[in-house]
Amino acid sequence: MNNGPKIRILVADDHYVVRMGLIALVNTAQDMEVAGEAADGAQAIEMFSKLNPDVVLMDSRMPVKDGTEATAEILEQFPEARILMLTAYDGDADIRRALEAGVSGYVLKRSTGDNLLPALRAVAKGEQWMPKDVTSRLASRKSFEQLTPRELQVLNELAKGLANKQIADSLKITEHTVKDHVKNILAKLRVADRTEAVAVAVQRGIIHL
Repeated sequence: MNNGPKIRILVADDHYVVRMGLIALVNTAQDMEVAGEAADGAQAIEMFSKLNPDVVLMDSRMPVKDGTEATAEILEQFPEARILMLTAYDGDADIRRALEAGVSGYVLKRSTGDNLLPALRAVAKGEQWMPKDVTSRLASRKSFEQLTPRELQVLNELAKGLANKQIADSLKITEHTVKDHVKNILAKLRVADRTEAVAVAVQRGIIHL
């Protein structure tokens, strides 16, 4: 039986049913309690400043501000904050963005039942929490070249189904330059065509549709 102070958790998730499920799960642990809840990233920032929880359980994709943006802003104001990212997305680019924002851990929603409570306890103690499937994703990333900001812009236009001429007009560059960028994108993503490039980029979390 836990007689010490409970770990205070702020739960941030924009889906009501998911949020209620997470709250119920946290409340099953004798050493934890839910300090508050938030339905978007902006609310998460506001509630953190009011409640000063021990850990924020932060969904990665939320309206107003997403989890990565909210994490970065919270840590800018409160450098000692501990944030556990909870997400359905396991793309290496998604994971990298979360880590760069400063999260203390990363848990995939499909493994919530097994990993969530131990992850919250570890992060509350100041430890990092990275499941094997997450670290393997990051390891695989090292074998890929990173896209430049302009290549990312072109890739996002490709995802809209635009032709080279349309992309050139949209980005105010020449059609020849677009062709060069597309060639580089295909090489860096190790794909054969534009359709496959978009599919792989979405799977890895490089772009979001």
